[in-house]
Amino acid sequence: MKLYCLSGHPTLPCNVLKFKSTTIMLDCGLDTTSVLNFLPLPLVHSPRLSKLPGWVSKDGTLNLEKELKECAGRVFVDSQPEFCLPEKELLDLSTIDVILISNYHCMMALPYITEHTGFTGTVYATEPTLQIGRLLMEELVNFMERVPKAQSATCWKNKEIQRMLPGPLKDAVDVWTWKRSYSMQEVNSALSKVQLVGYSQKVELFGAVQVSPLSSGYSLGSSNWIIQSHHEKVSYVSGSSLLTTHPQPMDQSSLKNSDVLILTGLTQMPTANPDGMLGEFCSNLAMTIRAGGNVLVPCYSSGVIYDLLECLYQFIESANLGTTPFYFISPVANSSLEFSQIFAEWLCHNKQSKVYLPEPPFPHAELIQTNKLKHYPSIHGDFSSEFRQPCVVFTGHPSLRFGDVVHFMELWGKSSLNTIIFTEPDFSYLDALAPYQPLAMKCVYCPIDTRLNFHQVSKLLKEVQPLHVVCPEQYTQPPLTQSHRSDLMLELQPPPMPYRRCSVLNLPFRRRYERVYIMPELANSLVPSEIKPGISLATVSAVLHSKDNKHTLQSVPKPPPVPPSKKRKRVIEEPPVVLAPKPLLSGAVPLEAFLATLQKHGITEVKVEETADGHILHLQAEDTLIQLEEDGTHIVCDNNEPLVEGQDFPNHSNI
Repeated sequence: MKLYCLSGHPTLPCNVLKFKSTTIMLDCGLDTTSVLNFLPLPLVHSPRLSKLPGWVSKDGTLNLEKELKECAGRVFVDSQPEFCLPEKELLDLSTIDVILISNYHCMMALPYITEHTGFTGTVYATEPTLQIGRLLMEELVNFMERVPKAQSATCWKNKEIQRMLPGPLKDAVDVWTWKRSYSMQEVNSALSKVQLVGYSQKVELFGAVQVSPLSSGYSLGSSNWIIQSHHEKVSYVSGSSLLTTHPQPMDQSSLKNSDVLILTGLTQMPTANPDGMLGEFCSNLAMTIRAGGNVLVPCYSSGVIYDLLECLYQFIESANLGTTPFYFISPVANSSLEFSQIFAEWLCHNKQSKVYLPEPPFPHAELIQTNKLKHYPSIHGDFSSEFRQPCVVFTGHPSLRFGDVVHFMELWGKSSLNTIIFTEPDFSYLDALAPYQPLAMKCVYCPIDTRLNFHQVSKLLKEVQPLHVVCPEQYTQPPLTQSHRSDLMLELQPPPMPYRRCSVLNLPFRRRYERVYIMPELANSLVPSEIKPGISLATVSAVLHSKDNKHTLQSVPKPPPVPPSKKRKRVIEEPPVVLAPKPLLSGAVPLEAFLATLQKHGITEVKVEETADGHILHLQAEDTLIQLEEDGTHIVCDNNEPLVEGQDFPNHSNI
């Protein structure tokens, strides 16, 4: 069993598991942090961005003024933003049989995999994962296509040039493999390969293994996966949460008795308490509005925004914000808000019960009805005529490199009355703000990440007790900025097996057993003998039939009857004699009895040597070695076949 690691990002994983003749991809996350190296894409012409100076090396030998621009001491690529894809050269991706998706954030690289590698398999995901994943992909494509860039920067990617650039461009990984966004045609083609599954539904893969999704408690439809054969079990835990939020709670008990547990997607903010961050978010928002400023919240169009709106619903009246307009701007804003209300069976019990009252499970429905929350596909059209300040705007993209958020950064960035509140943990807020410096607006960092922290995951692993744990190497050491914090890492016994991008792990367990079925008529013919109380033994002579990874013992076929000959013959043809199978010998060879039998046959010069696995017998006169081990007997002799054929060795396992 092997694990191929195609992504270096611990919360946007992409791994491939080879298990019992099947090749299974576990998630295909897209590392979007690469876009931080690019200039923002403004919706309208930005004089500030267009006047940024081009970059020239200090000694003047390297001039990339057309491709690289300088802003506040940082260098950015002036081109369409590109993404860091999962590694494609580590193994042939056309051999992948299935792709298992754990949540909608971990499927954003799917079109790159299914449309450009010769993939012919099936993708498995829950319905909310598919539908919300589609919205996020559609939003990304829309953000990119409505602001096309004429020029494409490629010279800076040259290895010799890249190593002369200032950081962080100098340290960017695999830049020559970075790609622009896919198209809607590629998205639709990729998602047509998705087959929907429900929690605890068992899906059989080629008769070899079964896969089954379990609720992970992180987002609508998010899943952990069980991959098991009759005798082995692998658990894949990715993006899970034990906190009480809107999704169904995490199913922990089904993870027990795993041979290997692959662990990814822990919180990116282990020291930040989500409830505390929500409190800070609300208080900073209220403070800014009361001072007459605007609040900008860069966010994804699904996920944490549902919790933010629910928190604000409870907070608005007590904070006297009843007249403040809240705007949610995204090409998929309407669909996202509607989807959250119709996936009732994927919600926690409290929200499910509201559906039967009937009430909308999320309070943002009431905010929309009372005109406190308004949603728009973009800043153009109705929004521009209805827009009033001070207000709160939720929009994307959290990287601040594309989407409507770029327009609001240019619009509000020059005033210290305004505040930007970061809630998504995927991007460094300092890096996100870098191309907008100098910036007058206030910045508040309230990352809300509900995924498992190290304390929670240590407790979980003690309860489910897997034999082996595999995880990203980042989880086996404290963060670089807090090297003294040993509580911010996984400390397990035995230690977890770490992986990094492009590593291949041989997982530490051997398959020992295979299930074999026996035909009823063959089972009826067996004559078991009791060898000890409660244990019986029977020898079987049968034909092993294997198809679709299922193995069946069938009766040995009888020879067909000889058809009568048309020609007269004096000698009556006798049917061929079917010899009875030789008796099958099994069990360990008893050393003393074996030596006595050898002596009876005139073999007296035997030297016995004890080994870790058994014994070695040296028949000196015959120049022969006999190796007796627990699971086999081996005879080594040169040019003395009659010696082996002529002996009747008792009770041997195999020769």
